[in-house]
Amino acid sequence: MDTILNKNHSLFTSESVGEGHPDKLCDQISDAILDYCLSLDRDAHVACETFATTNFVLVGGEIGFKKQNIDIESFNKKAEEIARNVAKEIGYDSEDKGLDYKTFEFMNRLHAQSEDISQGVDGTGLKEYEGQQGAGDQGMMFGFACNETPTLMPAPVYYSHQLLLKATELRKSGKLAWLRPDAKSQVTIEYDGHKPVRIDAVVISHQHDPEITHEQIEQTIIEQIIKPVLGPTGLLDDKTKYYINPTGRFVTGGPDGDSGLTGRKIIVDTYGGMGRHGGGAFSGKDPSKVDRSAAYMARYIAKNIVAAGLAERAEVELAYAIGVPFPVSIMVETFGTEKCDKTKIIAAVEKVFDCTPAGITKTLGLKAPIYSKTASYGHFGREGFPWEKTDKVNELKNAL
Repeated sequence: MDTILNKNHSLFTSESVGEGHPDKLCDQISDAILDYCLSLDRDAHVACETFATTNFVLVGGEIGFKKQNIDIESFNKKAEEIARNVAKEIGYDSEDKGLDYKTFEFMNRLHAQSEDISQGVDGTGLKEYEGQQGAGDQGMMFGFACNETPTLMPAPVYYSHQLLLKATELRKSGKLAWLRPDAKSQVTIEYDGHKPVRIDAVVISHQHDPEITHEQIEQTIIEQIIKPVLGPTGLLDDKTKYYINPTGRFVTGGPDGDSGLTGRKIIVDTYGGMGRHGGGAFSGKDPSKVDRSAAYMARYIAKNIVAAGLAERAEVELAYAIGVPFPVSIMVETFGTEKCDKTKIIAAVEKVFDCTPAGITKTLGLKAPIYSKTASYGHFGREGFPWEKTDKVNELKNAL
């Protein structure tokens, strides 16, 4: 480590993992099963977990359908089909790559949701909340936004995702057919205060076919992935360090190289460590679980605060008690970058945004089967998701 920083300069690093990473494979299967459940019943309650290892996939967890005409036997067959299709789409078509969608052993341990949980969520629990949708669990959820990138995401995690998106594009198009599905990236940004001023280091570890030399991998990844993605930022310089497959070889990968499990990449899924995290994972959970829905709402609030010019950085915390139909607390932190009194920003947030579990679901349209696309390359900072809209900017300004 030979980096010497100027006064007030600091380094921050975030990572991403590709869609073929074992944990991300599991996230995608869980969310694909969730989407199928919501396509059958918009009010389904789902908490689906997936585990993967050498040519083996297990799904388990709880599912509760409100509709009475769901054929469970057909559903179970569909769950296996979904898991195999996800693996196929990623590119796991050979045991040599770590998993073969055609031959892996599949085990289904999904079961009915607990009635104790269901009654709190449905508003049939305590009389004082009767008829009102309660939070599906207790806990705190955070959302974050900053003006470092056009998507109002922190630069290190945003660029880490972009590198692997480019790698996947080249792999699936056949331009770099020797790349295999498993991959990780990492970007270190040098900051002057809160401003990114240069990229200090880039790490990419990418699974590959055995006959490709390390020199070829290194040159190709730098020239065809890193420079096209990061060059336009103007943050690369002659001192930027590159670490490409630093172990020298990455042939054995996927669930054969390391087991996978739903929910183990919560920092990759959010802000790369730049913002705080409440600890709850997203994938496989329907929107009654505030681990997911409230985290989306917190991002929605934070992004609109920054987009409205009320602050350069914003972090929002929402906290809930299981079965209770409103948040027990709302916090807004602006890190000294606010352009007006912070108490007024908090008051405006409480006026503009409905943070009840039912309000979140309605505002963001979360009962639709939209979740499979969230399960790789981050849940935030990508267009097409309702929590990424900045349609509350004028309302926030008016509320001030």
